[in-house]
Amino acid sequence: MFDEEKTRAFYVDYLGCEIDWEHRFEPDFPLYMQVSLGGCVLHLSEHHGDCSPGAALRLAVGDVRALHAELSSKSYPYARPGVESAPWGTLELTVTDPSGNRLVFYEPSADD
Repeated sequence: MFDEEKTRAFYVDYLGCEIDWEHRFEPDFPLYMQVSLGGCVLHLSEHHGDCSPGAALRLAVGDVRALHAELSSKSYPYARPGVESAPWGTLELTVTDPSGNRLVFYEPSADD
């Protein structure tokens, strides 16, 4: 993560994740934290070299349209995702976090 405040706004305020724990070796040192949403657990780090921005995650959800309605009702100014029908038969909603990581929420097709 590059900006702690924007990361918190995205994951906690916008997506509704819970912060499970946070760790810093010393005050003002880089933050390492775990957030969760349902059964999905993510580790977010400010430590240089811990990860490469630009990852893409696919997260299964039961109802993409309900998630879209929930996110659209929030006043998050940096994302207004739409629901798309993918050629392989899933409904998908894509958002990008402040560090450039893509989260693709998808509703599995009947064949999955």
